Amino acid sequence: MTHEEQRIWLIRELQKEETELSHYSIPKDEQGQKDLLRGLMNIWVPKPLSEEFLRIQDEYLTEESKLKGITNLADLQPLAIDNRLYLWQGDMTTLKVDGVVNPANSQLLGCWRMLHNCLDNLLHSGAGLALRQRCFEIMQAQGHEEPTGQAKITPAYNLPAKYILHTVGPIVQGRLTKEHERLLASCYTSCLNLATENGLKSLAFCCISTGVFMFPNQRAAEIAVETVRNWLDETGSQVKVVFNVFKDQDLSIYQKLLQ
Repeated sequence: MTHEEQRIWLIRELQKEETELSHYSIPKDEQGQKDLLRGLMNIWVPKPLSEEFLRIQDEYLTEESKLKGITNLADLQPLAIDNRLYLWQGDMTTLKVDGVVNPANSQLLGCWRMLHNCLDNLLHSGAGLALRQRCFEIMQAQGHEEPTGQAKITPAYNLPAKYILHTVGPIVQGRLTKEHERLLASCYTSCLNLATENGLKSLAFCCISTGVFMFPNQRAAEIAVETVRNWLDETGSQVKVVFNVFKDQDLSIYQKLLQ
């Protein structure tokens, strides 16, 4: 199959399931096809997948990842103040590190909103459906929603990273409290501890709980930097930590905090 033929095959396979997109005509343009495939993946209900589906999906998504471009940690410059710390602005789905942190919801099954541009959605879309199935199995075994401030680890499947660490940040409704701050710090500590337990040598954090979770960007960054620095000092770990920002606002905040 060509790359386009793989995309159309995947769309048709997912359309066999009865969803709101089952009878949607496959667009003729490339971007329209990509959007339809991603939309179908976003609303896919977890279940075992055939070897054929996984093989074609994985070939397709691996090629898509290459086409987007991959940023290797080895090509980034660490901060002058600490060679274990990095600040990078870009798309986390293109970052080649041992682990990337996903700001998950308490279901831990990814974002179900079609084509939503939250990081949870983007990471799941790039990793493929095996990620949602794996998260479903973890949550079924756990028997309850993921508590705020804790973390789980899964393979990253078709992303350049090796692993994804899923953590649920606090949602700020109303005024910011000390409990919100404690839980956010716990997200960072939980991910760092989990990374160490699993032998990861590098880990990229997003701006956990900002955006739709409404944690103020400045205070969230302060907690992130303070927690990571304290953890590195206390453990003596040599794990490399990337503060991965996307918005210019967050880049400016972190630049000032990491001087």
